[in-house]
Amino acid sequence: MYKYIFLDLDGTVTESAEGILNSVAYALEKLGHPVEDKNVLRPFIGPPLSESFREFYGFDEETTALGVKYYREYYPEKGIFENRLYDGIKELLKKLSDSGRTVALATSKPEPFAVRILEHYGVAEYFDLIAGSTFDASRNDKTSVLRYAVEKCGVKELDSAIMVGDRKHDVIGAHEVGMKCAYVLFGYGSREEAEKYKADHIIEDVAGLGKFLLDQ
Repeated sequence: MYKYIFLDLDGTVTESAEGILNSVAYALEKLGHPVEDKNVLRPFIGPPLSESFREFYGFDEETTALGVKYYREYYPEKGIFENRLYDGIKELLKKLSDSGRTVALATSKPEPFAVRILEHYGVAEYFDLIAGSTFDASRNDKTSVLRYAVEKCGVKELDSAIMVGDRKHDVIGAHEVGMKCAYVLFGYGSREEAEKYKADHIIEDVAGLGKFLLDQ
């Protein structure tokens, strides 16, 4: 049985595409790169924001920093609540919490934003820890967030812990820390990505995730 369950936020707990895409589009517009079809920005969902600006637009450090700054002009005011919980997630979180397991959030999103989102949707109470990135970039990728979360939760045996997420960064981070990863297909990744990065388990839907985590 996995006693420690670490969950990603975007694409795992929340369907957050609208707010993220609107925020990225706002930032790109201010940088002189207007986007007609926001769907082309979907790869921005999940990875650290600065990494995505560099990878997908080739921005240098200065422009990337501006992009993050502009993103954060829109996101805390509007984008942060342009999302919703996945159907069945609230019920699953309650069951996991009631089962006595330690449930933690591990997200690349800045921690204060993650706290606001979970509180807004009434599920913060089901998490023993909410761990996210920091604004000063001292903790800014999934591996560093997971290491921090593992330490805060007092995990001694990593085979009793699992990361649940929907992108390659969740798999990479989990494996670098030393735990397994369950990759969910109801988020923003793909089966091809899950297989390429050797996710330990591939889960189709929220119901399947509940069965996987609770029936052990």
